[in-house]
Amino acid sequence: MNTIFTEVGAVVKISSVYETPAMGFEGASFLNCVIWVRTQLPPKKLLDTVLSIEKKLGRTDKQGKGYESRVIDIDVLLYADKLLDDKDLTIPHPEMQHRKFVLQPMAELQPDLEHPVIKVSMMALLNQTRDESVMEKQSKWLRNPKKDYDLTKFNYIAIEGNIGAGKTSLATKISQDFNAKLILERFKDNPFLPKFYKDQQRYAFPLEMSFLADRYQQLLEDIAQFDLFKDCVVADYDAYKSLIFGKVTLAEEEYNLYKKLFHLMHKELPKPDVYVYLYQNTDRLLENIKKRGRSFEDGIMPAYLQKIQEGYFEFIKTQPSNKVKVIDISELDFVKNRKDYLSILDQILGN
Repeated sequence: MNTIFTEVGAVVKISSVYETPAMGFEGASFLNCVIWVRTQLPPKKLLDTVLSIEKKLGRTDKQGKGYESRVIDIDVLLYADKLLDDKDLTIPHPEMQHRKFVLQPMAELQPDLEHPVIKVSMMALLNQTRDESVMEKQSKWLRNPKKDYDLTKFNYIAIEGNIGAGKTSLATKISQDFNAKLILERFKDNPFLPKFYKDQQRYAFPLEMSFLADRYQQLLEDIAQFDLFKDCVVADYDAYKSLIFGKVTLAEEEYNLYKKLFHLMHKELPKPDVYVYLYQNTDRLLENIKKRGRSFEDGIMPAYLQKIQEGYFEFIKTQPSNKVKVIDISELDFVKNRKDYLSILDQILGN
């Protein structure tokens, strides 16, 4: 299970383990379960990965043509509602609706889930199956490795970083994997942002004021509003970024006024339990900014990014060290590489 978690994706849920008789040959009983995994791997890559995991766990090539005992057997049963018919992989698994040792744990995990071809729920398929195999539910469950990365011990996590550092990507992944309420900065709705990059001197003050008001309203409402269905809150910004950007973009008199307004508003806002700062070098930041293709960001200069970076570091120095996690991701790709992502979670948790 640990290998699936680290190489395939977050384990959402695990069924009970069932002992079932061998099917199609005489042999020892099997232990079966179904796991629900959230993965970014495409189907073919997923198949290659699970085959590799089987080999690592000691599975060898078949000795004959028929069914036989094996140390481990991992099948891809469903991939959302995707249909695939390939010589190496068929989705949905063509035999799943005929096998009680698949349907029983599937119905346990998601009884109302419909088979994407037959359009019948897992529970209905279980009730209809002609497979009369006797299944014995085991008293021991498989442990979900996600428990080793329990970010829900934090009520409120703030992910920060320079422009293009990957704040939104990381916050989104965490929210999906840990049932967290996601708060994303609403920069796309700010009418002053494109104008600011064309004429910073003219539009800096209205831009920073509009961001200040919007961040205040969003954080005050979204964090204060308790969500019974979420385990924690994760945001891709912290309110203090208003002062960091304001100090870089505003004239001295404007900044002094802005700072007074900020401190009046900031004292009402909840503070994060952990503040995560994603550090990337300037070259990587510029690459990321270029990749995301926002035309109004084309004019961002290295010197501007460096000033923002320095502002963040000045702020971090003033914070309790046990609440701040500065993570260098210059050589990491946590979007495409799950091991990089898990290494970041380790650092957040102090593992």
